[in-house]
Amino acid sequence: MFDDENLVADAGLVPVMELAESAGLHDLVQEHVAVPGTAGANAAVKVPALVAGMVAGADTIEGLGLLRHGGMGKAFTGPRAPTTLGTHLRAYTHGHVRQLDAVASRLLAALARRVPALLSGAQEVAYLDVDDTIRRTYGYAKQGAGYGYSKVKGLNAILATVSAPTAAPVVAGIRLRKGAVASAHGAGRFVAEALATTRRAGVSGQVTVRADSAYYNHDVVAAVRRGGARFSITARMDQAVTAAISRIPEEAWVPIEYPHAIYDEEEQRWVSDAETTYTAFTSRRKDERVDARLIVRRVKRLNPSTGDGEQGGLFTAYRHHAVFTDSRQPMLEAEAAHRDHAIVEQVIADLKNGPLAHCPSGVFTANSAWAVLTAMAFNLTRAAGVLASRFHARARPATIRAQLIKVPARIANRARTWGLHLPHGWLWEDAWNRLNAAVRGRPRPAPA
Repeated sequence: MFDDENLVADAGLVPVMELAESAGLHDLVQEHVAVPGTAGANAAVKVPALVAGMVAGADTIEGLGLLRHGGMGKAFTGPRAPTTLGTHLRAYTHGHVRQLDAVASRLLAALARRVPALLSGAQEVAYLDVDDTIRRTYGYAKQGAGYGYSKVKGLNAILATVSAPTAAPVVAGIRLRKGAVASAHGAGRFVAEALATTRRAGVSGQVTVRADSAYYNHDVVAAVRRGGARFSITARMDQAVTAAISRIPEEAWVPIEYPHAIYDEEEQRWVSDAETTYTAFTSRRKDERVDARLIVRRVKRLNPSTGDGEQGGLFTAYRHHAVFTDSRQPMLEAEAAHRDHAIVEQVIADLKNGPLAHCPSGVFTANSAWAVLTAMAFNLTRAAGVLASRFHARARPATIRAQLIKVPARIANRARTWGLHLPHGWLWEDAWNRLNAAVRGRPRPAPA
């Protein structure tokens, strides 16, 4: 029977939301978010409730009802109904979404101060990865939905993550856009804001911005340089880049062995790299042109066709992949570091497997606010994992949610003090206790 008023299904929300409170989430919302009318009242309560629901696994407005069960009203102050939270989101305008952006940026900085290991190693080297994705939508009532580069109807979200060689990525910025928008639309300003958030989070080392060829334009590179960072961007294979590659002498190509690389027995060669200097954006004024390195990877084409149905044998055909960068790393290291840009794809997959599984409202600005809230929930979950254990510090949010958040517990009152009774034999008891103790200022030693 569903009759126990002292059970909670998500006991891990208690330390996680205490972490959010200690990082100042409520105060930040109170200071920066001002939505008018009754729908905007008590934003300092409603925004944390939205974040808490996402941390617990809600991916729709109706799904936020998981906060209202059993003893949750005793564990948290005044959980709001999904309809109330949905009304709050629909009251947002573009300006209010930007206010929420300010909260997300400052929350990440506060979490980095509260949990120093969150961006461990970023004081030396850090990477800001930028990419966008289509969040598929259905029906005709979704504002802003359209067909973009993927030919899929939906809304476009541009995302920036910051990571270090010893730290898993966190979200430095996210922005929802119309579905038919070009990937690079507004990317220069977005990168500038993401760099500012990265610096605010205490990243004092050298930051390299990595992106694919969709962001190979002057605005992005100029924003990177103004922000004091370096860039590593896949170059589009236009005529100028192709001509620069053709001028690379054969002796300049350096063979490299990738994991699972294909070795050409006939030509006795591996995949190879070479580099040359290149001036980009020559159609602009001289002071806006950019001189940097062009690092090129070439791979022999498999079974190239001559166009008449037969395989050509006189000339070797290659596929080229060029990276435009001002990195000071040696050629092979710089090219390998650029390939690690794929880390942002994992974050996108985690968000789509979590609260960004849907754009839950028909109102575009409500969905924009929802996207920003997903970034807050992601970063909060990541910080909780770092406090819990070395394993959870790099685990996927779904794993952290299953092992540390969605823990059943019974609320009990003893000596006028509320307490939680969790399951005996829970496999991740030590990690949960370390998280709870760290949030409450009583750190427990990590296992050897």
